[in-house]
Amino acid sequence: MSLSALRRCAALALANVTREYPNHLLLLATSDADLRPPRQLTPAFYGSFDWHSAVHAHWSLVRLLRLAPESFESSDAAREVLRAHLTADRIEAEREFAARPERAGWERPYGLAWLLQLCGELREWSDDAEARAWAGCLAPLESLAIERLLAWLPKLRAPLRSGEHPQSAFSMGLMHDWARIAGHAPIRSLLEERALAFHSGDRDAPIRYEPSAYDFLSPILGEADLMRRVLPPSEFVTWLDRLLPMLDSEDARRWLTPAVVADPSDGKLAHLDGLNLSRAWMLEGVLSALPARHHARPRLEEAALAHRTTGLEALAGGEYAGTHWLGSFAVYLETRRGLT
Repeated sequence: MSLSALRRCAALALANVTREYPNHLLLLATSDADLRPPRQLTPAFYGSFDWHSAVHAHWSLVRLLRLAPESFESSDAAREVLRAHLTADRIEAEREFAARPERAGWERPYGLAWLLQLCGELREWSDDAEARAWAGCLAPLESLAIERLLAWLPKLRAPLRSGEHPQSAFSMGLMHDWARIAGHAPIRSLLEERALAFHSGDRDAPIRYEPSAYDFLSPILGEADLMRRVLPPSEFVTWLDRLLPMLDSEDARRWLTPAVVADPSDGKLAHLDGLNLSRAWMLEGVLSALPARHHARPRLEEAALAHRTTGLEALAGGEYAGTHWLGSFAVYLETRRGLT
């Protein structure tokens, strides 16, 4: 990604994390007291249109500060936002909001997975004193997320094959990366057991059914990107060949063609811009686990590049329906976050 594009992502994250409105509140209100401005309900993650977008916008700031500080005209501005938002008091208010019994399923799994991604990023930035302090402040909310996921995953008897926020495979991939970084053996073991239970027997994926009109994640590539984390390389290749035996077909060519957004101002239709970005990184994840001479490499490499190019072009748009979140997806792709 060019420096100008990284600066675009950094500027979007900085502008959005403190932009309170418009705001899509997701909560079950039990009294008038629950109907307050976002900055009072969730004082750390109140901007960027919704809670999970605010979380991954903060992740973008941390990721870019850590790996590409030249993305900011002044890195002090990004640090100042993080200093203001990731305080013990604000995170405790976040924890109290989320811990209410009626919110047991709130932001699960997508928002909680991105919260762990933010916590994992800060854990890896251990040579920065402020990053260590922010990680410490986030610890109570991190613990609540783990508690919720450990209670939920054993009850999930089938995967959520959505192309939007409920998708289980994408979030499980983010959680698995956090568990590896944090050295949390119980949740890593549980995630691997659930991934195998959900997907080990999958075959002949219905590629004709993708994408749906509102997808920003591919259910098929999402599970492939999860399984390459879980399976040994040789077993993954065998599994992938069963899942996608038709990669030389015309249906596969259509499936691996980047999506086109008809109206970027429509928040749901704009999801397809994110689909191009997430498909690009999922394809790169799959490729990272394939041998050099695998028969599918040329087709998948071509598709990954096409999705990358089309997805990054969408960053030039100015519609808040997309810009409040697409920058984070571009940062994830361009900094190769899912690859180790």
